Amino acid sequence: ALDSLVQCLEEFDPGVKESAAWALGYIAGHNAELASTVVEAGAVPLLVLCVQEPELSLKRIAASSLSDIAKHSPEMAQAVVDAGAVAYLAPLILSPDAKLKRQVCAALGQVAKHSVDLAEVVVEAEIFPSILMCLKDVDGFVRKHAATAVREVCKHTPELAQLVVSNGGVAALVDYVDESESNNRLPGIMALGYISAFSETLATAVIASKGIGPLFAALVEEPEDHVKSASAWSLGQIGRHTPNHAKAVADSGVLSKLVAVGSLPSSSEDLRVKCVRALRFIIEKLTDLAALDRTLQERGLPHEVVKFVVHQISKVLPNDPKGRHDFVTSGGLAAVQSLEAAAGTQLKEHVDVIKSCYPEEIVQYYSPAY
Repeated sequence: ALDSLVQCLEEFDPGVKESAAWALGYIAGHNAELASTVVEAGAVPLLVLCVQEPELSLKRIAASSLSDIAKHSPEMAQAVVDAGAVAYLAPLILSPDAKLKRQVCAALGQVAKHSVDLAEVVVEAEIFPSILMCLKDVDGFVRKHAATAVREVCKHTPELAQLVVSNGGVAALVDYVDESESNNRLPGIMALGYISAFSETLATAVIASKGIGPLFAALVEEPEDHVKSASAWSLGQIGRHTPNHAKAVADSGVLSKLVAVGSLPSSSEDLRVKCVRALRFIIEKLTDLAALDRTLQERGLPHEVVKFVVHQISKVLPNDPKGRHDFVTSGGLAAVQSLEAAAGTQLKEHVDVIKSCYPEEIVQYYSPAY
């Protein structure tokens, strides 16, 4: 029936074209093999012609079917690109019709996600900054699909991430995460993480746009573990670059929340791993002794994180005379000495370095046996 359906795309009656495009989209949507047969039957150039027709409903369904073809593999997305689809889809981002914008943003995201080259094709169609306006659209699906398309562009390279930032993308994404909830938040959360991961400059842009707050809120508020996991991951990407980045994250109260969320019995294994990894990334750059001290004394601190914290304190403490005094009065020295550090372990070495910063009688006074 494929050949007949493709012939129907050439009919004069827009209703016939619409039904044929609909059917082809349903066939292609299942898997790469079926999408490939739709491409080989010559449907793609005709679907691109349908996108250019004046009827709104036909435009929508043609865009949706192109999205269903492009989503499966780089080869399928390339077939959509080779037919010139992106150049005709991109201007429709500005359409007043919400249902059309949903399909257009989805299709552009499905093309961009596969590779750097395909993402660059989408960017060269000048979707920025207009696609960022869609993050403020009244329609929730338009907002989500636009955020997903931005994520699929910025995840590939520092240059593409920088392009999103230069167009005001970070502030738009921060607002989007702040204003949305549950699964809709996810593409925005991940986009901020991808941008932050590439370089300290890009991570600084996220901090400057007040990006930590909404990510922290998602970690605290969201009921679903996979959204919390994404938030933990993104916060780790922001804090992993320099002591200043780590301090900005720590000052927002993130560390204690990562510990609390990661140690909940109800948390999934993936969430636990993401929290531990984010803690490690941030702690390994953190030189703020007070923040390290607070983290060390958190209840339920996982053993693998204790190691990172104590190691970091052992690096910072010798060079911080004022911090050494505060570390004693806060109970930090006593906490370090009460750790079970077996002889010959790295943990024991780090504990010994910390103890060597103090006179013997102070160490004795704050030891558990005293």
